[in-house]
Amino acid sequence: MSRIGRKPVPLPKGVTAEIDGHRILVKGPKGEISRTLHVDMALALEEGSVVVRRPSDETRHKALHGLTRTLVANMVEGVTKGYAKTLEIQGVGYKAEPKPFGIQLVVGFSHVVAYHAPKGIKISVDNNVLVKVEGIDKELVGQVAAEIRNVRPPEPYKGKGIRYQGEQVRRKAGKTAQAAK
Repeated sequence: MSRIGRKPVPLPKGVTAEIDGHRILVKGPKGEISRTLHVDMALALEEGSVVVRRPSDETRHKALHGLTRTLVANMVEGVTKGYAKTLEIQGVGYKAEPKPFGIQLVVGFSHVVAYHAPKGIKISVDNNVLVKVEGIDKELVGQVAAEIRNVRPPEPYKGKGIRYQGEQVRRKAGKTAQAAK
């Protein structure tokens, strides 16, 4: 049996889960999130926790068992604590400005780049160079952070661009002048 899949997902105080067939709705202090899970997986509420069961020991079902349990656990953690990713902007004149629709990036192009935040995502800017992406959906927070980073990924020669906080960028040596022959 899957080690991760067999663990029940405990529901903390103030969090409720509603199961309707293969759809689960989790409500908590930070909001509510719902998701349709795989048809083969069976969900049940038992003693204040969500339990995921699989129909057989087939390899595919074993993989889905652990995945489904992890998705439910991420939903529960999202409505209790929430998720956040921080991005750093490095480069002379590079900056981010908060706007009502999301953020506006000035990252060395001849134009400014506007990023529209999807529903459920809060983007805040600190010191014009730190961008914090927050939300209750782990998948969506990671996707938004990746899309913002993709506007101007860090380049290896000077390290300019947008990177995750704490990300190490491998630097390359530039070309050196060759001696005259």
